[in-house]
Amino acid sequence: MKVRELVERLDEVMANVKIALIVNQQRIFESPHTSFEFTQRAIELQKDLERLEELKAKLLQYDPDGNVEDYLGPEFTGELLKFLDLLERSRAYLY
Repeated sequence: MKVRELVERLDEVMANVKIALIVNQQRIFESPHTSFEFTQRAIELQKDLERLEELKAKLLQYDPDGNVEDYLGPEFTGELLKFLDLLERSRAYLY
């Protein structure tokens, strides 16, 4: 996978995470019975977003046409793609 392709995918996932974060932050005030859960989820999403932003900044330093595995290693790249798949499929803002 090219660095450019991964950065584009990161942008898409980050947009989904931002939407989920906003939705969870809004739902904090719905009920005192569920506010803790939404607060916890918002904190987790914020941490995930920060990690994704750091990774994107790191990837932007590399050649866009370079192979991601050459820079990050095949094992880390595989784990990263699994993590991105998980974030894409979670769609936390739909609940």
